Amino acid sequence: MPASKEPPDSRDPLPKLLRLLSGAWTLRVLFQLYDHGPTRYGELKRRLGPVSTKTLTIRLRELEGEGLVLRHYEPTVPPQVTYSLTPKTQDLGPAIVELQQVATKWYGESLGNE
Repeated sequence: MPASKEPPDSRDPLPKLLRLLSGAWTLRVLFQLYDHGPTRYGELKRRLGPVSTKTLTIRLRELEGEGLVLRHYEPTVPPQVTYSLTPKTQDLGPAIVELQQVATKWYGESLGNE
Protein backbone atom coordinates (compact mmCIF):
# COMPACT_ATOMS: atom_id res chain seq x y z
CA MET A 1 0.00 0.00 0.00
CA PRO A 2 1.55 3.36 -1.01
CA ALA A 3 2.19 5.95 1.69
CA SER A 4 -0.48 8.60 1.97
CA LYS A 5 0.49 12.11 0.89
CA GLU A 6 -2.09 13.62 3.20
CA PRO A 7 -0.87 15.26 6.42
CA PRO A 8 -1.32 13.16 9.57
CA ASP A 9 -4.61 13.57 11.36
CA SER A 10 -4.11 16.46 13.78
CA ARG A 11 -6.51 14.76 16.18
CA ASP A 12 -4.14 11.80 16.54
CA PRO A 13 -2.06 12.40 19.69
CA LEU A 14 0.56 9.74 18.93
CA PRO A 15 2.64 11.80 16.46
CA LYS A 16 2.82 14.66 18.98
CA LEU A 17 4.01 12.30 21.72
CA LEU A 18 6.56 10.65 19.43
CA ARG A 19 7.96 14.03 18.35
CA LEU A 20 8.32 15.05 21.98
CA LEU A 21 10.01 11.80 23.00
CA SER A 22 12.36 11.79 20.01
CA GLY A 23 14.14 14.94 21.18
CA ALA A 24 17.82 14.66 22.04
CA TRP A 25 18.35 13.15 25.50
CA THR A 26 14.61 13.06 26.27
CA LEU A 27 14.28 9.33 26.87
CA ARG A 28 17.50 9.21 28.85
CA VAL A 29 16.36 12.08 31.10
CA LEU A 30 12.93 10.54 31.64
CA PHE A 31 14.46 7.10 32.30
CA GLN A 32 16.83 8.51 34.91
CA LEU A 33 14.06 10.40 36.69
CA TYR A 34 11.77 7.36 36.58
CA ASP A 35 14.50 5.01 37.78
CA HIS A 36 15.97 7.23 40.52
CA GLY A 37 13.14 9.57 41.47
CA PRO A 38 13.67 13.29 42.16
CA THR A 39 17.22 14.18 41.19
CA ARG A 40 19.33 17.30 41.54
CA TYR A 41 20.58 18.84 38.32
CA GLY A 42 24.26 18.03 38.90
CA GLU A 43 23.55 14.39 39.71
CA LEU A 44 21.30 14.06 36.65
CA LYS A 45 24.04 15.50 34.45
CA ARG A 46 26.61 13.06 35.92
CA ARG A 47 24.32 10.08 35.32
CA LEU A 48 23.66 11.08 31.72
CA GLY A 49 27.32 11.27 30.78
CA PRO A 50 28.42 13.37 27.82
CA VAL A 51 25.44 15.73 27.59
CA SER A 52 26.40 19.42 27.57
CA THR A 53 25.04 21.77 30.22
CA LYS A 54 23.32 23.85 27.54
CA THR A 55 21.65 20.84 25.92
CA LEU A 56 20.46 19.41 29.23
CA THR A 57 19.11 22.77 30.38
CA ILE A 58 17.22 23.28 27.12
CA ARG A 59 15.78 19.75 27.22
CA LEU A 60 14.69 20.08 30.86
CA ARG A 61 12.99 23.42 30.12
CA GLU A 62 11.15 21.89 27.16
CA LEU A 63 10.04 18.90 29.22
CA GLU A 64 8.91 21.22 32.01
CA GLY A 65 7.01 23.34 29.48
CA GLU A 66 5.23 20.24 28.18
CA GLY A 67 4.23 19.25 31.72
CA LEU A 68 6.41 16.14 31.79
CA VAL A 69 8.97 17.26 34.37
CA LEU A 70 8.67 19.28 37.57
CA ARG A 71 11.42 21.71 38.59
CA HIS A 72 11.83 22.45 42.29
CA TYR A 73 14.07 25.40 43.16
CA GLU A 74 15.44 25.75 46.68
CA PRO A 75 16.93 29.23 47.29
CA THR A 76 19.89 28.01 49.34
CA VAL A 77 23.56 28.85 48.92
CA PRO A 78 24.35 27.38 46.47
CA PRO A 79 20.85 27.06 45.00
CA GLN A 80 19.46 23.53 44.73
CA VAL A 81 17.40 22.56 41.71
CA THR A 82 15.70 19.17 41.72
CA TYR A 83 13.80 17.59 38.84
CA SER A 84 11.13 14.92 39.03
CA LEU A 85 8.48 13.40 36.82
CA THR A 86 4.94 14.69 36.90
CA PRO A 87 2.18 12.20 37.73
CA LYS A 88 1.27 12.28 34.02
CA THR A 89 4.78 11.21 33.04
CA GLN A 90 4.84 8.35 35.53
CA ASP A 91 2.55 6.59 33.02
CA LEU A 92 5.47 6.53 30.57
CA GLY A 93 7.83 4.81 33.01
CA PRO A 94 7.02 1.19 32.16
CA ALA A 95 7.16 1.93 28.42
CA ILE A 96 10.57 3.61 28.79
CA VAL A 97 11.86 0.64 30.79
CA GLU A 98 10.63 -1.70 28.04
CA LEU A 99 12.39 0.41 25.39
CA GLN A 100 15.56 0.30 27.47
CA GLN A 101 15.35 -3.49 27.67
CA VAL A 102 14.85 -3.81 23.91
CA ALA A 103 17.75 -1.42 23.26
CA THR A 104 19.99 -3.44 25.56
CA LYS A 105 18.95 -6.69 23.86
CA TRP A 106 19.46 -5.31 20.35
CA TYR A 107 22.46 -3.09 20.82
CA GLY A 108 23.88 -3.87 24.26
CA GLU A 109 23.40 -0.27 25.35
CA SER A 110 21.40 1.01 28.28
CA LEU A 111 19.59 4.33 28.67
CA GLY A 112 21.06 4.37 32.15
CA ASN A 113 24.71 5.02 31.27
CA GLU A 114 25.70 3.84 34.73
